[in-house]
Amino acid sequence: MKLNKIMTLRLMLSMILIVGLASCSKKSSSKNASRATGWNVDGKKASGAKKQIAGPGLVFVEGGTFTMGKVEDDVMHDWNNTPTQQHVQSFYMDETEVTNFMYLEYLDWLKSVFPPTEENYKNIYEGASPDTLVWRNRLGYNETMTNNYLRHPSYANYPVVGVNWIQAVEFSKWRTDRVNEAVLEKNGYLKKNAKTQDVTAESSFSTETYLNSPTLTYGGNEEIVLKGGRGGKKAPKAGKDGKVTEAKNVYAQRSSGIILPEYRLPTEAEWEYAAAADVGQREYNVYKGQKKYPWSGTYTRSGKRQSKGDQLANFKQGNGDYGGIAGWSDDGADITNAVKSYPANDFGLYDMAGNVAEWVQDVYRPIIDNESNDFNYFRGNQYTKNKIGADGKVEIVTAANMKYDTLSNGRIVARNFPGQIAQVPVDEQETYLRQNFDKSDNINYRDGDKQSTRYYNFGSSESENEKQKQEKIMYNSPKHNVTTDSLGKMVRKYDKSSKRTTLINDDVRVYKGGSWRDRAYWLDPAQRRYFPQDMATDYIGFRCAMSRVGAKADKRKSARN
Repeated sequence: MKLNKIMTLRLMLSMILIVGLASCSKKSSSKNASRATGWNVDGKKASGAKKQIAGPGLVFVEGGTFTMGKVEDDVMHDWNNTPTQQHVQSFYMDETEVTNFMYLEYLDWLKSVFPPTEENYKNIYEGASPDTLVWRNRLGYNETMTNNYLRHPSYANYPVVGVNWIQAVEFSKWRTDRVNEAVLEKNGYLKKNAKTQDVTAESSFSTETYLNSPTLTYGGNEEIVLKGGRGGKKAPKAGKDGKVTEAKNVYAQRSSGIILPEYRLPTEAEWEYAAAADVGQREYNVYKGQKKYPWSGTYTRSGKRQSKGDQLANFKQGNGDYGGIAGWSDDGADITNAVKSYPANDFGLYDMAGNVAEWVQDVYRPIIDNESNDFNYFRGNQYTKNKIGADGKVEIVTAANMKYDTLSNGRIVARNFPGQIAQVPVDEQETYLRQNFDKSDNINYRDGDKQSTRYYNFGSSESENEKQKQEKIMYNSPKHNVTTDSLGKMVRKYDKSSKRTTLINDDVRVYKGGSWRDRAYWLDPAQRRYFPQDMATDYIGFRCAMSRVGAKADKRKSARN
């Protein structure tokens, strides 16, 4: 009898344990349960359901492998871009070049927020304005373009030119902030119409400031910077008692998934990959990169029945021939042409050959070093971090501590703006015992160091090597110095040394693609040239890119999965 009671008790305990485990299993498998702890969490965060949305003007470029470099024509034999196998992550890219209309929107915003009539901001608008004098020619009459190209509505959809690399980078930063400002307003995290009605120089919006310290955004105005956003759909509304009821008492964060990554210039690898568009050219051996133009075939004219004989790009066809005979065999342009005037490539990108050449991020070097990296290749990394003040908080730029640069032509440009977080180079705290980087400025990594110089002597003393490094470095370019005095006059000090051997230095940037001034030879996506980052021309423009976060592509799972 006693034995039966014990067996019955054990059976009851077993049943309770089984029911409890089943209950836990059922609870832990709920939609909002963490796979790590079993605790209930935000289901959207757990599932990673939110996908990146392409920013305004961008199209998706699915990443992959390709042969970067010249494989078709290398008549110069200059080793300027020997073929290397590279892999590029997925990203987004502007469908067209940045147009005059887009850039004028930027200039109008600067003029409104930073009035040139105020002493503190007098150089901002002028420093951002394109150089319209690039159209002038000693023996040519181009005053029509000088006076009209940027601002006349007939040229509104033409690519902006006269913009140097620095200006293109600053435009990209501005675009990032304006797009995210609109996104936050739409989702109820900013006061409606704040981006147009409440902006002053000291209270302009910065994406990084908002993410790091939301209460400092818009100069700390809590009436503009709101919490909640009702799940990112509608702005909080006031009740009958006049109080605002918020769904969530938090600001938007990166984890909200609504704030977009920054607009930026594409890297050289990204631009070349996007221009070649091997994704749609299966008749070619894409791994060997045997492709001459962004379209299929080896000719610049269309072979399709409906458009047979039409030029597929805007380029110079010969001496004194910038478009062809009027009314026949014409490419439709003499200088630049309106964007989307020629067919897009297989990624849906327009004018990746011809019209204007385009700035990319990279600092120029003759050889792509694939031994160092064959994944998202880029030369030009200069790592920075937020500057922390004595109070332990991030330091916000004000009108009093803005930074300006004097370019080689004497123009003064702003490099940061009020409302942004001040930046400083990373230090040993970030680089100590790291394998992947050991300093802030990586432009000269594996290039221009002591061992890579022609005159390095492995048998000499360290002090002798340092002296040689200073006197005979690999890229021994002239070091001109242009400044302005207290009266605003330009002071030029030219380097007239006879020991300078090259024009390549850390301030020259790569530009890609042919332009309306170039022969067909330069339409090859692999071609590359360089130009000083603070100078502009009438044939170099730019377009923006944006990194993709999350999956490489939005594809259905295969049947076997």
